[in-house]
Amino acid sequence: MSSSPAGHGLALPHAATLAWWLTAWLRGHEQTDHVLDALAEDVHLLAGGSALDLLARARATGAPYAGLALPVEGDLLGLGGPRPFNEAALDAGQAVVAGDVGLVPEEQGETVQWHALEASRRQLPDVGEADRGLRETLLATAGDLADLDVARWRPEAADALMNLHHRPPLEAPLGTPPRCVDLAARGLQAWAIVDLALVDDGGALSSYEVEQRRALLQPLGRAARRAIVAACSPEVWPDA
Repeated sequence: MSSSPAGHGLALPHAATLAWWLTAWLRGHEQTDHVLDALAEDVHLLAGGSALDLLARARATGAPYAGLALPVEGDLLGLGGPRPFNEAALDAGQAVVAGDVGLVPEEQGETVQWHALEASRRQLPDVGEADRGLRETLLATAGDLADLDVARWRPEAADALMNLHHRPPLEAPLGTPPRCVDLAARGLQAWAIVDLALVDDGGALSSYEVEQRRALLQPLGRAARRAIVAACSPEVWPDA
């Protein structure tokens, strides 16, 4: 998975989609046929099996929900071990945790195949903390990007910052708190801003300028990932 979803039209990462729909199914909010239809859009399968096998594997854990991990080097967000799962999830850039099972995606042609590994308990930011962090970091980053004259070198990023009220529509399953759907959408927006602002057209920037920009945007990228993980991890939802 890329560092952001911008290349996927502001779509949720595969693991976020799976976490939401597995949770809705495990909690009885969505019927099996509807969940299978939702997962058929990107053809989610258990490696060596089917989409129905994927649901069955999650149910066999006994967990009442599935949550999201979005790790990057230096920040294993949403992971609690053990090492084989952490390494696989880090390599994929995303994973789902359901009880003691971790599911890691592998894109193969038109399908997303999920590999099941042992997973351990993890610690996460709660929704309120992630929400506040995203709002505060967006405000700080907007000022910093203005100082760097972002509108001159990356007008798309400036436009995205100016259009924060126009959030990407997300299809969430029944039982997903509206606050979490909204937080996930705002996290995707922020992630896309980071992606746009880091694009270097034709190597026009010096290595110093690239690193300066990257250091400036790193806190926003982290806040965006924390927001999406909290929004897609029911163990920290307000009603959990």
